[in-house]
Amino acid sequence: MEQPSAMAPAPLPSAAPASPPPSRPSAQPGPQPLSATAACPPPVLWCQNLTKAYGGSVALDRFSITVPAGRIVGLLGPNGSGKTTLLKMIAGVSHPTAGDIRVTGLPVGPQSKAVVSYLPERPYFSRSMRVRDMVAYFSDFYADFDEAAAHDMLARLGVDAAAPCSALSKGTVEKVQLVLVMARQAALYLLDEPIGGVDPAARDYVLSTIIKGYRPASTIILSTHLVRDVESVLDDFILLRYGTMLLHAPVGYVVQEKGMTLDAYFREEFRC
Repeated sequence: MEQPSAMAPAPLPSAAPASPPPSRPSAQPGPQPLSATAACPPPVLWCQNLTKAYGGSVALDRFSITVPAGRIVGLLGPNGSGKTTLLKMIAGVSHPTAGDIRVTGLPVGPQSKAVVSYLPERPYFSRSMRVRDMVAYFSDFYADFDEAAAHDMLARLGVDAAAPCSALSKGTVEKVQLVLVMARQAALYLLDEPIGGVDPAARDYVLSTIIKGYRPASTIILSTHLVRDVESVLDDFILLRYGTMLLHAPVGYVVQEKGMTLDAYFREEFRC
């Protein structure tokens, strides 16, 4: 497959984006330039020649992209393709070897971190705390945290706010972390495998929580290998293989140009 140029952010193909689910407002398609005016704000995410190397191993190789506001983007690829590495660098918890990142026009730092809500792949809070204590902690720490929305999402997911985290299952812990991330009024949500540890019966509820917490002025980048489960909520997707971007396109591009679902396309590209 032809790869997008690494020298400039890869444009979306001309195919129309897939229609968003009826449960969320429609988004404005198309990338935006990095330069901003009052009528044309900077893109939510802009990466240029982003590279991360660990010794002689390159985890991400000259990754360039522009993502505007109002998109839900699937970050897709097999294990070891660079998905988590990319999200960590955007979130500012890891530093690139080379290249540049801008979030709402801001370089990665305290100001960009204030508008990014990041869900890491692994649990990160103390198991000795109760769920309601975690909600209170986030409310104190983040100025954009909506405590009422967090309790509402917990109730809809059937999570007892009085429960100690040590008594929760792995899947419930992941639900709680997702609620804490989605209860923020952020510009960019970075979700690393948000449904990976959740049983299939609960995945629809988790995705519903993501959609209900989504605002049209925001963008979500959702890393997963469970393409079939998330395909219906995605506007666009990014395919990564061995740290290289293979394609960035609307979901509708695969349907129209390849005549198959995104899940089928993913399986064809990465079959053993």
